[in-house]
Amino acid sequence: MDRDRILLTPGPLTTSLRTKLAMLKDWGSWDTDFNQVTAGVRSRLLDVIHGHDSHVLVPLQGSGTFSVEAAVATVVPRDGHVLVLDNGAYCKRAARLTQLMGRRATVVPHPEEGPVSPALLEHHLQSDASITHVVLIHCETGTGVLNPLPEVAAVCERHGKGLIIDAMSSFGALPIDARSTRFDALIAASGKCLEGVPGMGFVFLRKAILEGCAGHSQSLAMDLHDQHQYMEKTGQWRFTPPTHVVVALAEAIDQFVEEGGQPARLARYTDNYRTLVDGMAALGFKPFLDPAVQAPIIVTFHAPGDATYDFKRFYAAAKARGFILYPGKLTQIETFRVGCIGAIGRNEMQQAVNAVADTLREMGIASGAPAL
Repeated sequence: MDRDRILLTPGPLTTSLRTKLAMLKDWGSWDTDFNQVTAGVRSRLLDVIHGHDSHVLVPLQGSGTFSVEAAVATVVPRDGHVLVLDNGAYCKRAARLTQLMGRRATVVPHPEEGPVSPALLEHHLQSDASITHVVLIHCETGTGVLNPLPEVAAVCERHGKGLIIDAMSSFGALPIDARSTRFDALIAASGKCLEGVPGMGFVFLRKAILEGCAGHSQSLAMDLHDQHQYMEKTGQWRFTPPTHVVVALAEAIDQFVEEGGQPARLARYTDNYRTLVDGMAALGFKPFLDPAVQAPIIVTFHAPGDATYDFKRFYAAAKARGFILYPGKLTQIETFRVGCIGAIGRNEMQQAVNAVADTLREMGIASGAPAL
């Protein structure tokens, strides 16, 4: 095969050649040149949400989940009470890490096939005054469902509760505006819709709460208040930064801006999504979600109902044709997922559909239609 396999996953993603080439140089972690790269990344990320007046940007080493855990530990006091709106696997992960850090957590379950309910949130906040913070997954990647961020933020603001947003799979693609949507923390990562490589997360913290976060975290490495204070004073990371990841992200942000920023990225991903869903429908496949609640980030499909279908064989055959798919995250029904994000466009998505068609023929499956 004369090209890398296309990653149709929610991250890591297929990256551009420019982003890959940015990692060919070594950087001194305390050097002035690298500090300038870090400062530029921090400033331009604030541009994306129009957040310079209201928020600071704190980067952190590690995967996105490291930053979710760091945000909860930094923002929520140790006697705080967190309500997690749960409609999928990443919501459950947020609740688990909250509890593991010794914070009280209440989980409000919702069906996986639909968004969380602002009205139900309103009910819980009215009936339990001890709740201090709410955690929302903006795009629940377990299914691909889009949750109603502006509406949830409005409920939290009305009740004076802190809102922590996991925007891992939405930031850079779906609109988020700090001028009109109030949140205490918003978390994303380098290897998602900005199309960098994995290895660092980042958290937008509201300036109004920053001083009050001192001493909340029980972790040295993941204390975002301490990380921010040190960066403001020195321009440096407290501990060894993922230098190559940071410079790759800086290059990816250059391309993000050149493309036209968030609206242009959303338009490309939406076109990818339409190409995928229309092509898969022609093969008989059925998406798990109603299109009205589907974000154009990752699509969950029902597995074919044919008795000969086996995901491992299906995955291997698609991989042999140059495409990496993603297993399903649901427990009750068999599914698989296909991502629409990364440095890819309509051509790659159509080629992926063609590869799935070839794979079905190879497996002797006449249609991708699910079992009745």
